[in-house]
Amino acid sequence: MNDIIHYFESIPSSHRALILAGGIALFWLIESAVPFVKFGYNKIQHAGINIFFTVTTIIVNFCLAVILVSTAQWTVANKFGLLNWLPEMNIWLFTIVGLLLLDLIGAYLAHYVEHKTKFLWRFHLIHHTDTWIDTTSGNRHHPGESVIRFVFTTMGVLIVGSPMWMVFLYQTLSVVATQFTHANIALPKQLDKIMSYFLVSPDMHKVHHHYVLPYTDSNYGNIFSVWDRLFGTFKTLDREKIVYGVDTHMRPEEHNDLKNLLSIPFQKHRSPNTKA
Repeated sequence: MNDIIHYFESIPSSHRALILAGGIALFWLIESAVPFVKFGYNKIQHAGINIFFTVTTIIVNFCLAVILVSTAQWTVANKFGLLNWLPEMNIWLFTIVGLLLLDLIGAYLAHYVEHKTKFLWRFHLIHHTDTWIDTTSGNRHHPGESVIRFVFTTMGVLIVGSPMWMVFLYQTLSVVATQFTHANIALPKQLDKIMSYFLVSPDMHKVHHHYVLPYTDSNYGNIFSVWDRLFGTFKTLDREKIVYGVDTHMRPEEHNDLKNLLSIPFQKHRSPNTKA
């Protein structure tokens, strides 16, 4: 464990970029060879839009990184936050507890609030407009949402009191998990079910991308599924019944045009018109 901590204390930016690009490339190859759904789409054009949003997310996080690093350093120096107030524990348990708490505040809570707050939903909506969910969809976030997510991540680091190595470890696991759960692949149903008891599985996240309520407002988890199960936001739906997208933006000119996607947060709000 000490070797892992040492690595993530000073993980080079090039390694983080390689993990991001390598993950997309790996799952891209797998889903191209054995796709769960055979989409009739221009995969390259679709990827171009989603990679644009991936790049803007990277830029936002890079520009604001000094805030995150300073917050983590301050919590450690001042012994502030939940991890610093808990009794001393084994380093493995310490890491698992920290990752769970970061996932709760920085991911689950952020995701839940975005769905429940009309103003924030306008930005998160861009992620849900994608009707061709594949591994590139994972980082399809409007730049405005990237800022919102950063605020929750920083708040999570402050409340949890996590050291920077744990933040880097969490972000690395989050990137790979997001690419995996959005990839156009399917595990054997029983394996997926077993996985979903603790981790977010592909089928579990597919439900979140079903185009109508109440399924869109469920399964908010990022890495761990325990928060959805604990807070009653866990739902299941047979994978063959899932239709990707969001019912208010199902036309290609709405969900597959970069200019329109960037402007969606500033357009008139559309209330969901279909409930399952």
